Amino acid sequence: MAQPTAAYPDNSSSMKTGTVEQPTRRRSVFMEVGLVDEEAFAAERRPHTPTLIPNPSPKRSRPALKVRFRSEADIFGHNKDEDAETNTDSEAEAEVGDYDSLATTTLSSVPETGKTYSRLYRLGILAFVLAVLLPLLQGNSVTGASERTLFGARGGVIPRHDSEIVVEDGFVKREDSPTTVCKRWSHQSAIVNGTLYIYGGRVTTDAQQTDNTWTNDFLTLDLTKSWQIGSPSLTGLAQPSGPPAVANGYLWNSLNSLFLYGGEFSDTPVETPTAFSTWEYDIPSSTWKEHTSPKSSGGKNAEGDGQAIQRAAEGAGFGVSALGRGWYFGGHLDYLTTEGWSIDVARVYLRSLVEFTFPGYSNDAVTSLENGKTAGEEGVYRNITEGGLQDEAGFTERADGLLLYVPGFGAEGILLGLTGGTNATFTQMNVIDVYDIANSTWYKQPTSGKTPEYRVNPCAVVAAAADGSSYNIHMFGGQNLQPYKEQTQYNDTWILSIPSFTWIPVDTSSQAVPYSRAGHSCNVWDGQMIVVGGYVGQDLSCDSPGIYVFNMSSLEWGTQFTALTGDAATKAWSGGGDGDASNPLSQQGNQRGFNASSGLEGSYGYQVPAVVQSIIGGNATGGATLTAPVQTPTAGPLATGKPITYTITGANGATVTTTAAPVAAAAGKSGPNIGAIIAGVIAGVFAVIAAYFAFCAWVYRKRVMLWKDHAQMAQRQNEKNDTVAAGAALIPPSSSGAGGRRSGNGSAKVSSERPPGSLAGSGVVTGSSGAATGSSGVDGIGPVGTGGGGSLERRSSAESSTEDLLMGQEPTFWGTRGVLLNPRRSLRVINRD
Repeated sequence: MAQPTAAYPDNSSSMKTGTVEQPTRRRSVFMEVGLVDEEAFAAERRPHTPTLIPNPSPKRSRPALKVRFRSEADIFGHNKDEDAETNTDSEAEAEVGDYDSLATTTLSSVPETGKTYSRLYRLGILAFVLAVLLPLLQGNSVTGASERTLFGARGGVIPRHDSEIVVEDGFVKREDSPTTVCKRWSHQSAIVNGTLYIYGGRVTTDAQQTDNTWTNDFLTLDLTKSWQIGSPSLTGLAQPSGPPAVANGYLWNSLNSLFLYGGEFSDTPVETPTAFSTWEYDIPSSTWKEHTSPKSSGGKNAEGDGQAIQRAAEGAGFGVSALGRGWYFGGHLDYLTTEGWSIDVARVYLRSLVEFTFPGYSNDAVTSLENGKTAGEEGVYRNITEGGLQDEAGFTERADGLLLYVPGFGAEGILLGLTGGTNATFTQMNVIDVYDIANSTWYKQPTSGKTPEYRVNPCAVVAAAADGSSYNIHMFGGQNLQPYKEQTQYNDTWILSIPSFTWIPVDTSSQAVPYSRAGHSCNVWDGQMIVVGGYVGQDLSCDSPGIYVFNMSSLEWGTQFTALTGDAATKAWSGGGDGDASNPLSQQGNQRGFNASSGLEGSYGYQVPAVVQSIIGGNATGGATLTAPVQTPTAGPLATGKPITYTITGANGATVTTTAAPVAAAAGKSGPNIGAIIAGVIAGVFAVIAAYFAFCAWVYRKRVMLWKDHAQMAQRQNEKNDTVAAGAALIPPSSSGAGGRRSGNGSAKVSSERPPGSLAGSGVVTGSSGAATGSSGVDGIGPVGTGGGGSLERRSSAESSTEDLLMGQEPTFWGTRGVLLNPRRSLRVINRD
């Protein structure tokens, strides 16, 4: 198995004998477009041996002056007229040299003639020159920094050799990196506290450029402010003089430094790789520092101590500042990555995992860092090559893939290795390689749902639900490898939801999607995916500025980046809760922190998309009901572990949703979801209230109908009484005796008996203070009572209305006597009637 610590893995015999035919070398996927001449590479890389002439010419003419030394004042732009004489004299005397080397060896074929110069003659010339120069040098003193001198130089600080040169009391910076290019791809990038750093890669400045595309440009993109994609907030930093111009490497980041690992050198023209060093960019001081000749440290499932770490390219990287570690997975070694590698030796693909522990951090899996020891200022490398399935045939070599981090499911989280391939094959996407960080062991996990097309060189980021119940990988673009010189780039978007391991396609058919691309970078901040650059083939002349923004919550390509964290990202975290605005990692408010229990960087403001909710359940803040892989795992942290879950609180500190960890995932069942239970209880309460209101409305309607019936009956009775009164007014009053005795108090009591031939009805009328009661006969007609004084007259309509009969008995829905508060009493009234 090929290891990145061996300079020539699996090729030593062929390199020694030169008789074994080497396999065809896979060229970079970005070279396979017919723009590069492989024969030119080989011809340029083969050494040319000069022919030495045993007896060189004794009278060779002195070579023309190639280097002219000028004073520091002239370098930094002082007045050329004032120094004209000085420069002329200096150049004349700089022509004096020692030609011993020319007298002994020459690389030309000029015929031999004449005699050699004698040693005494050369010494005489040197003495003459010294005699002329010494008086001039003694007569010129340095009198001040501002005073010009004929010869000599002003004293001062030695110029710095990084990004700036000191001149007197000011600075002359190196050339700034250009922010406007035609195309950019295969670069390295990382986000630190709201600033996106972009280093190196390949760049063209016009549509026809085909060579000299490698660069060490160094830029920043401000994510603490909003900007339009047509005018992104780019700043060109000084081009560093130390770090090499490489492409397809990776940029790890701690909280205050960047670490450049890997990458390949230019192929057009061919640049010879140098010995590998780790280059660190210190952000507070804006300086680069080189860590030369890094060696491996022994540890769990790793190579032993003291082996040289090689520079790999086209691998997959990821860094977690909260853990203080970075990883580089797979990739390749060849003549553009490794010092001393012959172009005739085939490329070697890797399946190893290189781990780098940042300075000041601990790592129990490394032997030298056990028991809480921390890495020194050089950091510590570990080359993991024996991690479980990593030794098996099914764990294939790969390049141009992805490596992503998901917290939880183990003491320190997991890494996912997906996509990628070799010269003619792809890595599976329906089975994902899962690395348990704490145990340094690889496992495999099948996926569910429709699988994306196989590809290399896509980009992807991970965003966390607010409660940690799901982590959703958003993948964009990439390319295939076949047919040769006709690779196809993609511009589709996919989501791999964890822990269900379900692939979900994103429908962007109605949107303005960026042009198909590969070799681009993706970073996440404030719940938005920032896409930079990418190889877009020959159909698109330029892709400028080549920066795009994808809203991971609404799943829409937008025209601007919207800053949510703002300047708070630049402030140190004080350990507060949601009310604490400072958040250097831009995590969800309840996931802030700097250890294995903290959430994912960049997830602030992220909401689970609706299409994901439809598959895994829950809502925008989480609450997923599918909290275990659909394809039940058999081993590893996904089978025995659980995700980190968080309590969601509102702005006032009140608990909104609480998510509990699922039960053992090995059983293939999800645990109780308290958030869903609470939602169900609330829905049930509302259902009971609605049923109560419906019941009260039914009672109220019954009472209203009953009241209306009573009103109609009373109305008919009143009309009958009026008719009887009208008939009684036609009957004369009776004579003395039984019929008309007046009471002493003015009341009259009338009694009558039915004489022969009288009306078919009888009745008794009694009166007291003008009040009367009556009872009708069988014919509905009878006597009516009279008012005071015993006079007989008809009641007025006001006294006989239905309102008098049912006053105060109208049914009501509200109030203390209404149906809503007394439904049982109202129901009894209905039943009694």
